[in-house]
Amino acid sequence: MPRYSITTFGCQMNVHDSERMHDVLRRAGYTEAGGPDEADVLVLNTCSVREKAEQKLRSEVGRLARWKRERAERVLVVAGCVAQQEGERLLKQMRAIDVVVGPDNIPELPGLLGDLAIGGLPIARTVFDLDAPRFLVASPPSPGSSSSPRAAPTAFVTVMKGCDERCSFCIVPHTRGPERYRPSDEIVAEIAALVAAGTREVTLLGQTVNSYRDPLGALPRAPGASADDPDESEFAALLRRVAADVPGLARLRYTSPHPRHLTPSLVLAHAELPVLPRHVHMPVQSGSDRVLRRMIRRYTRAEYVARTRALVEAVPGLTLSTDVIVGFPGETEDDFAATLSLVREVGFKGLFGFKYSRRPHTPALKLPDDVPEGVKGERLARLFEESEALLAAHLSALVGTTQEVLVEGRDKERGHGGAGGALWSGRTARHEIAHIEGAGELDLLGEIVEVSIARANKHSLQAELTEAARAAARQRPRGGPEPRPGRRSLPVVAAEGG
Repeated sequence: MPRYSITTFGCQMNVHDSERMHDVLRRAGYTEAGGPDEADVLVLNTCSVREKAEQKLRSEVGRLARWKRERAERVLVVAGCVAQQEGERLLKQMRAIDVVVGPDNIPELPGLLGDLAIGGLPIARTVFDLDAPRFLVASPPSPGSSSSPRAAPTAFVTVMKGCDERCSFCIVPHTRGPERYRPSDEIVAEIAALVAAGTREVTLLGQTVNSYRDPLGALPRAPGASADDPDESEFAALLRRVAADVPGLARLRYTSPHPRHLTPSLVLAHAELPVLPRHVHMPVQSGSDRVLRRMIRRYTRAEYVARTRALVEAVPGLTLSTDVIVGFPGETEDDFAATLSLVREVGFKGLFGFKYSRRPHTPALKLPDDVPEGVKGERLARLFEESEALLAAHLSALVGTTQEVLVEGRDKERGHGGAGGALWSGRTARHEIAHIEGAGELDLLGEIVEVSIARANKHSLQAELTEAARAAARQRPRGGPEPRPGRRSLPVVAAEGG
């Protein structure tokens, strides 16, 4: 059978698209290769949010020219946002590429490969599914089957795609199209199937995930929702339905939300639904009102602070992380100082920072890119210094506490019980990474275990099972096969988002 390999760049949405490509290709009879060198079909799933991602693609395609020359029948596919952005231009500029496929055209991939195999010419398919949106559904292993791979402990489920915000720096509306929402019945059914197969945590995905509205109008108004609030959506109602209809789900996360839609109904859902962990990633991008206006973010600094403060006060112990862009056109030292003061005021426990880069098809192209590259780099370093100090203090304060960790996979740093005996890694309810030591003889995959925090690392925690958790783990039968290949074992960090 033909063998394939997928290389993924970018955010959680791209990781999810790659997972669905795995499903689509397997159903079409392809088998996963051990790596690109063994593959007949190689897919590069691309990101175009930052300029460096495009440069990485061009470098990778250049490197793969030799891979193609080794066997003439090999096929190189470019998928994702750069594919959508560039379309047929990629075929003209890089002759090694055979197929260009946009995110909405993933179901067509086996057919495009089949046409190529019988003599078809290289082709680009980058058509948005505006009239009849399609959402690719996960194919979890059958529950109870001892021979099939285990379901991954964590999974992504798409609830919407596209974006209507039109932030001046962002290319997503061009590469992902306008907002399209998935019926809540389908979302609940996919989550229920994943949980039945053994998944413990689901992350709901969308470019502005909390702008969700049920296209079939099947959701009742959520408690606290106001019909007069222009920022209100049906996202809180969706969270409540998932919690009610899939009681076996242990944790329900979402990314990336927009601050405008952090409404009282969503805050109330966090306060009342135990399935929602005590962590939210809420992009802010800047702490300066002047820059926020130029970014067309449609909220002020004071509004962001008030909404996030309401969430933290409603859910004691909840932590926040964020995205920040430095060096946006016109950003002064005073503007950047306002961003640093916001980071301190909110007390983010995680931060993804980026230097502004001009992107095609974005309104910010009309603005001069007038912040020197060296200044951008210096500001980014200062931003990370501030963020690292906040995170270090937070992690240190957790030493000696007891936490519940969802074990997501083997510790990639220590391998199979290497130095120090670390074997398993996972995340707490607040999303801190925890490495569990001294549990090499136990099968903890997919379990939520109680751990004692022994020490703080730079970006993670070192933990040990409590005696009660160790005794409970010894009584459980071993779980059988590992999760199917191609599935993530640890969450992938969000790229720049809403």
